[in-house]
Amino acid sequence: MTGTGPDPAFLAVRGVTKRFGGLIAVNDATLNVAEGSITGLIGPNGAGKTTLFAVIAGFEKPTAGLVLLEGEDITGRRPHELARMGLARTFQIVQPFAGLTVRENIAVGAFLRETKRGAALAAAERVAERVGLADQLDKPAAALTVAGRKRLEVARALATRPKLLLLDEVLAGLNPSEIRDIVPVIRAIRDGGVTVLMIEHVMQAVMDLCEAVHVLAQGRIICSGSPAEVVAAPAVVEAYLGHGAAKRLQGAADA
Repeated sequence: MTGTGPDPAFLAVRGVTKRFGGLIAVNDATLNVAEGSITGLIGPNGAGKTTLFAVIAGFEKPTAGLVLLEGEDITGRRPHELARMGLARTFQIVQPFAGLTVRENIAVGAFLRETKRGAALAAAERVAERVGLADQLDKPAAALTVAGRKRLEVARALATRPKLLLLDEVLAGLNPSEIRDIVPVIRAIRDGGVTVLMIEHVMQAVMDLCEAVHVLAQGRIICSGSPAEVVAAPAVVEAYLGHGAAKRLQGAADA
């Protein structure tokens, strides 16, 4: 392990930089995620949020910096190794196995922990219940609505039995009622013992769900704090929210 000793944060990102040729996608990013929390990662499009997720989850190697999980240096480890350690992620563009049923799609994730088909399918049914897909287990994944596919993406990741779940814009493309329906699902995942780090643009959901928020702009963390602190920060208002949205969110927080 690199460093002077275990980091007290459950997930610790320390000075992570990621370059693609001359482009610096993430620039010296440092953040903590507390165990048992729902933590938000927000910022404008192109800020580097998904790239930072890819570094944390092992899909990209950082140019510099460290990623630590429960004090252990996991920098540059491959995704399947991290999955076995309990780190799972969803993807912004949802791509289920269209020719398989919902049950079979979820079982793909369950096979990380289960060696027998029957056990994996049984695990898939339990996970489907948790995410609100129990009545659609026999549907082809291709027949699901956008909201159903989002739930399926979460379910496949959850079936790997993670202790840390990275959610990449799981609310994107949903209408307000669908967002209201899935917010309790995310909260219940945390209550079931899974720490959550989520990229999200739906700021009201961030305000409702997250205990802490980190703001990324032009590859840099420009603010970290509670949701109320972040929406009141001048740098965040200028770089991301705008004055009108910030006032609405502050008003909702005070109500």
